[in-house]
Amino acid sequence: MKFVLLLAMLTACAAAPQDLSGKMFTFPQQTATSHVRLTASKQNFGAATVCHRSFTDLKRDHALFSLSTTSSANDFLIFWDEANKEMEPHIKNVKTEYKGWDYKGNMWHSICTTWESESGLVQMWFDGQPTIRKFVSTGSTIAGSTIIILGQEQDSHGTGFDMKQSFIGMMSDVHMWDHTLSPCEIQKYVDGLNFTPGNVLNWSSLDFQITGRVLIEDKQKICY
Repeated sequence: MKFVLLLAMLTACAAAPQDLSGKMFTFPQQTATSHVRLTASKQNFGAATVCHRSFTDLKRDHALFSLSTTSSANDFLIFWDEANKEMEPHIKNVKTEYKGWDYKGNMWHSICTTWESESGLVQMWFDGQPTIRKFVSTGSTIAGSTIIILGQEQDSHGTGFDMKQSFIGMMSDVHMWDHTLSPCEIQKYVDGLNFTPGNVLNWSSLDFQITGRVLIEDKQKICY
């Protein structure tokens, strides 16, 4: 009986897409196993925008969003490099670096990343402030079977986790679109206003599977 209860705790599947409005995933400990796997509504992308909010006190490298395909482990990865104090989007295994962010611990941050294959440009938005647009590569789309992971970084398709790159903290409002959002739409997301939810990942209708110790909790608000 105890073994059955343990399995139920370690792996929890959403029976159907769930509305996580006002909720957050809590990743409470360093681990090489615990994560959330998200099911995307489509597989092939010539452009994309990913937005999320996160809260952590980590002083080491950690992954914030990891999308892999069978041909590329880092097709769309958002990664914090602690040694160089930079946010690193990886698109089709090509890394770009953004420095100078005030990535303070113990507070919520809103982070959006846009990319389009036609121009080959990537751009990030940190708490509503845009970075410069940087070139990665043109003409190559994200195609094939996708696996999207929160809480871990995939070194191979759906696996290859490193506990020293795992995320500890809270994460909420994860959305993904198959196009680049306009600056106004991104600002609406950052401000929590009425924005068009993601058509690939939608936090208010999210299909996901939890493995390990990850909790779904009410999003914490500061009371004054």
